[in-house]
Amino acid sequence: MVKPAKNTICLWYDGGAEDAARFYAETFPDSSVGAVYRAPGDFPSGKKGDVLTVEFTVMGIPCLGLNGGPMFKHNEAFSFQVATADQAETDRYWNAIVGNGGQESACGWCKDKWGLSWQITPIVLTKAITDPDPAAAKRAFDAMMEMTKIDIAAIEAARRG
Repeated sequence: MVKPAKNTICLWYDGGAEDAARFYAETFPDSSVGAVYRAPGDFPSGKKGDVLTVEFTVMGIPCLGLNGGPMFKHNEAFSFQVATADQAETDRYWNAIVGNGGQESACGWCKDKWGLSWQITPIVLTKAITDPDPAAAKRAFDAMMEMTKIDIAAIEAARRG
C-alpha cells in the first residue's frame, strides 16, 4: 500500500484539473498523474460522475487538483519556481507553458492557461543576483527587471559589467 503524502498542495481549478495535471506530467521531469476521482453526486460546479479531484506530482511535489468551479482564481501569491540549468531548459519550459495557451509576465514569470503562475528561473540568475559584489548583483538584477523570459547570456554580461 502506498503511504499518502503528509502534505499535499491542493490547487483549485475551474474544471481543468485533469488536463492541467496531464500537461504538467508531459512537460516536467519527475511528474505524473495518479488517481482521478469522480464526484459521487452533484456539486455546485458539476454533476455526478464529473472529475472532482486529480492526484498528481509536479517535479516531485505531491498535488491535488480540485475542480471547485469559478469562485476562486489562481494568482501570483502562489507559484511554482523551476530552477533551470541552461538556456535550452529555460526556453523549453517557458515555451511549453506560454505556447499552450499561457501568458508571459515579467522577470521570468509566466502563467499557464489555467492561471497558475510559474517562475522559470535559471540557476545563473539566482547566483547573479546574490553575487557577493553588490554592484554585480545590482547590474544582474536591473537586467532581469527588463526581461520577460530570462536571457542567461544577458544576465551573465550584466553581472560582468
